[in-house]
Amino acid sequence: MPELPEVETIVRDLRPRLRGEQVVHVRLGHPSLIRYPGPTAFADGLTGATTGGLRRRGKFILLELRGPRLVTGAVLVVHLGMSGSLCVVEAGVAERPHTHLALRLRGGGELRFVDPRRFGRLLLGAPDELVRLGRLPTLGPEPLGPGLPDAWWQAALRRSHRPVKALLLDQRVVAGCGNIYADEACFRAGIRPQRRADRCTRAEASALGRALEAVLWTAIANRGSSIASYRDGLGARGSAQRALAVYGRAGQPCSRCRAPLRGTVVAQRTTVYCRSCQR
Repeated sequence: MPELPEVETIVRDLRPRLRGEQVVHVRLGHPSLIRYPGPTAFADGLTGATTGGLRRRGKFILLELRGPRLVTGAVLVVHLGMSGSLCVVEAGVAERPHTHLALRLRGGGELRFVDPRRFGRLLLGAPDELVRLGRLPTLGPEPLGPGLPDAWWQAALRRSHRPVKALLLDQRVVAGCGNIYADEACFRAGIRPQRRADRCTRAEASALGRALEAVLWTAIANRGSSIASYRDGLGARGSAQRALAVYGRAGQPCSRCRAPLRGTVVAQRTTVYCRSCQR
């Protein structure tokens, strides 16, 4: 599943191509991906709308819109699910299979959402309203930007009896982290992912916060991890997967101590760690 670095990369790629465009035609594919409102209202609201800023919140992409049939502050929300991709192409380019949304823009391009496995989500409305209706989840703070202070990480871990990795995966605690970068952050911080969060020391909690921020920024610099189907906003593969220290490497030697990396399951997710380097 695309996580914060992959979504951030797509947003950065598409932001300059979408600002100030107008949607002149909407083509919908599989209606089950439209979670709010219904397909007809969704298409009607988008038609004729003018695009504004593009931003990321957690793993969600939010495109600001103004239009005669839209509420004030409306956004098009895209969640990429397991296999989704979002890009702008020239209108004449043949559609890829599993294209479930195509917005033709007055400037000549098309914004297309492709999702072979159909775990993605499309919503249209004001963010506060979508949260109130339960269509969008309540998300925790972002781990980037100004970053989260050490005291925040210490308090977050102290309050939880869950494994550290389960805490990192909880979008209500911190937004945007997923399976890949939870494993990477735990390794960088020297903490086993199955360790109970409230048993981490203050120093370990601080190290975990710094580690998560570092692995996320590194992955963004490398344009995301193309482990399966992920493509950036230009349709190209990322290269962050080449620098992953533990994710997907069970049985291979640890990059630090050369001991074999261990595989286990934490929070129903495949998890890889080093028994020697992580405590």
